[in-house]
Formats: sequence, structure tokens, C-alpha cells
Amino acid sequence: MEIAVSEAKGQLSELVRRANAGEEILLTRHGQPIARIVPVQRRPTADEKRTILHAVREAARKKVEAGSDSARSQDVLYDDHGLPR
Repeated sequence: MEIAVSEAKGQLSELVRRANAGEEILLTRHGQPIARIVPVQRRPTADEKRTILHAVREAARKKVEAGSDSARSQDVLYDDHGLPR
């Protein structure tokens, strides 16, 4: 939604409610955009961050264990003498 600042003054509560519901409100002055009202994105808590980090580390560890032949994955790029094909 686009609205002039002069009109928005009397509708601030309604505009904030709409932004909180997910709508982006574009404020204009003389037809030029000058500001946006958007909902604040919730940031993860410290505990949530730790849980995510633990899950990523665990997935990476499992992938490394599952790919134990990864040291040979580039063998197709080289000949028997270790030179590039």
C-alpha cells in the first residue's frame, strides 16, 4: 500500500496494524517514496541459535562420516601418474 505522509498521520494505528499483519506500507511525500512500515522479523533466541548450530554441526559430521571416500573423489581428474587429464 502506498500512502502520503500527510494522510498517514491520522491513520497510524491502522497502518501499524496492517504492517503487523504482513503488509508493506510505503510512505510518500510529493509522490516520492520516503519510508516503509514493515513488520519486525522475530530474531531467534540464544537457545534457538545453539540448537540450529548443533543441528548443522551434527549434519556436517554425519556427512563427513558417510563420505569417507571423499579423498578419492577427485581421482577421475588425474591419470595414473598424478597429472591432470
